[in-house]
Amino acid sequence: MEAKGIELSIPMPGHPIADQFVERTLQDVATLEKLIDEAELVFLLTDTRESRWLPTVLCAARGKPCINVALGFDTFVIIRHGVPDPSAAPDAHGQQPCNLGCYFCNDVVAPTDSTRNRILDQQCTATRPGLSAIASSIAVEIAVSIMHHPNRCLAPSDISGQVGDHSEAAGLGLLPHQIRGFLSNFSNVLVRGEAFDKCTACSGKIRSEYAKDKKGFLLNAFNDADYLEETSGLKEYLKASEDAIEEWDVNDDEFED
Repeated sequence: MEAKGIELSIPMPGHPIADQFVERTLQDVATLEKLIDEAELVFLLTDTRESRWLPTVLCAARGKPCINVALGFDTFVIIRHGVPDPSAAPDAHGQQPCNLGCYFCNDVVAPTDSTRNRILDQQCTATRPGLSAIASSIAVEIAVSIMHHPNRCLAPSDISGQVGDHSEAAGLGLLPHQIRGFLSNFSNVLVRGEAFDKCTACSGKIRSEYAKDKKGFLLNAFNDADYLEETSGLKEYLKASEDAIEEWDVNDDEFED
């Protein structure tokens, strides 16, 4: 095995970049892009939610398989991110939708500073002693299953108790999209999550903006807390949902009268 250590800061949404550090930040982005370009598969094991955003965007933009591992105190989630499906029709932004969701597809808010005014326990820094080893070993097994699957990172997702023909063809059994583990009762749950067209990391709109103006897009994302929600369409989506709920409440009141 060949290993190489890289000292690198990952720029993050919700962590504004001062003018004197813009050039250094763009150099860090370029280094991360190069590392991802050279990798066959990416493991994403960073501490905070927002530190996972940029690698997720870069992998989605390049169609690079990414396995995300996140830990709580006695829980973990492992997600193999989707990649753009070359057989799918392009969306309104000219981008092909991903075959599966990413870490951010279930979020209804954009990533921001998750460490401010939080003690260590609230930052998911303290975990049970065996948790990281368990989660990391499962992530490696998912990587092996992806590499042995005929469709590689485009492989469909299996859930508990169901092994499709595609999994049997791979010879290694189930290939889930997400595994959520619970050490409190020593159980795992297999989950499938669809790609969200308003996702702040892998949606077609986000990938399109990154492709058109990488520097401007990234600096806006780092410095403006509302930028990702507005750009992805998530803010408008949430507003429409709130309006629908209010209308529902009004209709309920009329019915009771």
